[in-house]
Amino acid sequence: MMMYVLFGYFATVSILSGIFTIALKNPVHCGLSLLSLLLHVAGLFVLLNAEFLFAVQIIVYAGAILVLYLFVLMLLSLKTEEQYLHKKYPFFLFAGVAILAELLILVFQTPYSGAKGTATPEVVLQTGPSHAVGITMFSDYLLLFEIVGVFLLGAIIGAIVLAKTPTGPVPEPTGQRE
Repeated sequence: MMMYVLFGYFATVSILSGIFTIALKNPVHCGLSLLSLLLHVAGLFVLLNAEFLFAVQIIVYAGAILVLYLFVLMLLSLKTEEQYLHKKYPFFLFAGVAILAELLILVFQTPYSGAKGTATPEVVLQTGPSHAVGITMFSDYLLLFEIVGVFLLGAIIGAIVLAKTPTGPVPEPTGQRE
């Protein structure tokens, strides 16, 4: 019974935090909502007995990615008016409800419900969940893992380019001319 209560809490707060992340006008408030979303998704991973994914969620996403996001916010120094929600909030709400309805239709009509993975519970218990994730990630999903690495490299290069201060033309020294 407690598992259902915790799942309901984590799922509800995750959905609300996701909505606030895109609906709030102030970028810092959006960042705090994103932090709340990432922490509650990590709580869902704990409920699934996926401690490795919980640790990755906290360290990588709630730590590194959110710090990068806040760094970009400080770098851009956005000046916003004091308005909590976008002016087009009703349009976004309608679009969100329509997309949610479409996703629910897809979920209930999918032929892939209940698809099982290749690792049986006995193998996971024998080798450990972290080892099973590592073997799967570096064998079946190696190309996707490398593509994510290239994306992160692009993000680092973009942050360096944004952080560089533009230099104007060098003025000629006045005084002695020949």
